[in-house]
Amino acid sequence: MPIPSEHQRPTRVTAKESAFTQLQQWIIDGTLQPGEKLNDIELAEALGVSRTPIRESLQLLEVQGFVKMYPGKATQVTEVDKESINDLLPPLAAMQALSTELAAPNLDEDAIKELEETNERFAKAVQKEDYFTALKIDEDFHQIIVDQAANKYIHSIVASLQTHVRRLFFHNSIILTEKSIDEHKDIIRLLKDGNGEKAAAIMRENWLRAIEEFRSKKTK
Repeated sequence: MPIPSEHQRPTRVTAKESAFTQLQQWIIDGTLQPGEKLNDIELAEALGVSRTPIRESLQLLEVQGFVKMYPGKATQVTEVDKESINDLLPPLAAMQALSTELAAPNLDEDAIKELEETNERFAKAVQKEDYFTALKIDEDFHQIIVDQAANKYIHSIVASLQTHVRRLFFHNSIILTEKSIDEHKDIIRLLKDGNGEKAAAIMRENWLRAIEEFRSKKTK
């Protein structure tokens, strides 16, 4: 089982948190391939922790749907179901739209400026076709709004769904286009005007459009 010898280790976190974050990232970016069997001893040695935080992390990853544990047999990385985009994006779109509506009254000039600057960085990454960077910046853009909504339950749900979006991106199911740049601009403009309802509608469309793009890609 190939495991990178060099990786970033988060500081000021427990061994379980560190192991969970790294294993999740490796599954998302394909370092740990779909269907691959995971050996907790090898993982513990690679991450410099005991087997206990590895086992606890794998249990959490099973809850999230990233691994499947077969007691007494093996633990495997789950397969990537590209069709899951049809189930994943509608609830995420709903949560992001609700965040936009809730955030609208809370956004001050600093937050608006941060959204504008983030979208400018997003635009540059898309135009350079640096889609990995664009994905990370796109997440930053949406996270600003989620944070401004100040609802811990929405924050938790969005964070969970977003991890699956990342995995689909790495397996070529999520497409980033220049259309998103304009949609972000419209969202910012409407939020400036205090029109959270219309901004939320565009936010929802921003996410749901990815489903249509995925279907279009399949038919080509």
